[in-house]
Amino acid sequence: MSKPKVIGIGGVFFKAKKPDTLRAWYRDTLGFHLNHYGSSFEFRNANDPEQINYFLWSALSSQTDYFWPSKKNFMINYRVDDLEAILEELQESGVTVIDEISKYPYGKFVHILDPEGNAIELWEANDDFFTEIIGPTNK
Repeated sequence: MSKPKVIGIGGVFFKAKKPDTLRAWYRDTLGFHLNHYGSSFEFRNANDPEQINYFLWSALSSQTDYFWPSKKNFMINYRVDDLEAILEELQESGVTVIDEISKYPYGKFVHILDPEGNAIELWEANDDFFTEIIGPTNK
């Protein structure tokens, strides 16, 4: 059995003073397709080119506590292949785990901190469900 690992970047989240205005600028100026979560970028899985995967760009309110306890203005979401297994390894090595695994139809999530206090979101994606709900994407 191979060691569980990060298999890609699932998203970039950052705080903005005026997130609605900023999202509109990205839509109008750079052609982003916006959805409830931000803007999704579609790409093909290198190991299975028929499979569509997603990357999420999201501007959040500067007042959000979504990155807590990190005080940084951004958070990166990493796609993982086996969330439970990687979380077990991280806990054994002393990594700070912020919360418990959350499960949604589009995947499982957990948040950790790196040694400099950056919040990291780990995501075991269910891209098939995402395809059904996401709407227009950037390709």
